[in-house]
Amino acid sequence: ISHPTNLYTSLPQTCLPIVYHPDYNITFMGLEKLHPFDAGKWGKVIRFLKEERFLTDADIVEAREATEEDLLVVHTKNYLKRLKWSVVVATITEIPPLLFLPNFLVQRKVLRPLRTQTGGTIMAGKLAVDRGWAINVGGGFHHCSSNKGGGFCAYADITLAIKFLFERVEGISKATIIDLDAHQGNGHERDFLEDRRVYIMDVYNSHIYPGDGHAKRAIRRKVELDWGTEDSEYLQKVELHCEGALNELRPDIIVYNAGTDILDGDPLGGLSISPQGIVKRDEIVFRAAKQRGIPILMVTSGGYQKSTARIIADSILNLRQQGLIRGGAGQSEGLPLRATHMESSSGSAGSTSTRE
Repeated sequence: ISHPTNLYTSLPQTCLPIVYHPDYNITFMGLEKLHPFDAGKWGKVIRFLKEERFLTDADIVEAREATEEDLLVVHTKNYLKRLKWSVVVATITEIPPLLFLPNFLVQRKVLRPLRTQTGGTIMAGKLAVDRGWAINVGGGFHHCSSNKGGGFCAYADITLAIKFLFERVEGISKATIIDLDAHQGNGHERDFLEDRRVYIMDVYNSHIYPGDGHAKRAIRRKVELDWGTEDSEYLQKVELHCEGALNELRPDIIVYNAGTDILDGDPLGGLSISPQGIVKRDEIVFRAAKQRGIPILMVTSGGYQKSTARIIADSILNLRQQGLIRGGAGQSEGLPLRATHMESSSGSAGSTSTRE
């Protein structure tokens, strides 16, 4: 029987299926600047969307922190216990100075933001099924598996979102992960290695971290890219393989890991995609989902440059312009509600949302 969770409570229809919380952003004493990561990028995305009048605070679904019980749906007790050591968190997040901080600070300043983003991904999974699409402005921790973190990823939010849906939402029994971050998504791959219900497509630079050969066995559609791959080749491959993947297996949900570290000049990604190329890529994935009437959950994942937040916001604005999603109050509708899922999820609301 599923544990009580407050991540699946019903939300007002007036909200957009865009999930965020100010707690996503990692700030402390400038230590976050030691990582090549814009640790406030999530808040900047929301700021840009507000400036463009795409949404207001009232439109946003406020993410809730995943509890230990929520995390145990995927993670081992032992792994969660190891996160109580600052040295473990320093290694996973690649912020060495965390080593010297007491763990209560590490919990509050680093792990709580990551747990809140993880809760956001789980919430967005249910929203996507109810509304046809959802975007968690954070999340996408695709290097973390049930018992091992790494590459800035401390919780396996993608695995969690899918397992929550399988366990709690009627009619969701097959999922496709489309992972387009520059790095191989070895976390969810390890988690679903033996699980035929989950189809993984992964497009990544084959010469960089993590190079996880064991995890690669889980990839059903593997597209390895070379250093410096540019827009035309990249977009051609994304379109071809998105279509191929969804034609090969029609899932009940798509989890789209939309990392922006494919951007030209990213110190870690090693690819050469333009900002326009990223916007076009997201459009290709959303269009493939919409044409088939498959709900899609997008997470923002990696992206290590200051210009990243603007590109994510521009991409979301483009999705609205293309009619693939809708904006806030008074904006035109995007994907239709999926009646069957509305019935099944509202029908089971009593059993799953016992704790408001």
